[in-house]
Amino acid sequence: MEKKFMRVDEVAQELEISVPYAYKIIKQLNDELKAQGFITISGRVNRAYFRERFFGKPKNEKGEG
Repeated sequence: MEKKFMRVDEVAQELEISVPYAYKIIKQLNDELKAQGFITISGRVNRAYFRERFFGKPKNEKGEG
């Protein structure tokens, strides 16, 4: 089962960026989530939100969306 949150090292690896820049990305994404009323965890980002913001909304199983 895939974990729900990504840590900074995983974000840096996924985007092929430095760890300090990955922290900035996580902070930006968490600030966006806070503005929407979500609770966030410093240094971690929701995996689904990360993927949506960087790679677009996932398609459903029927290929729609």
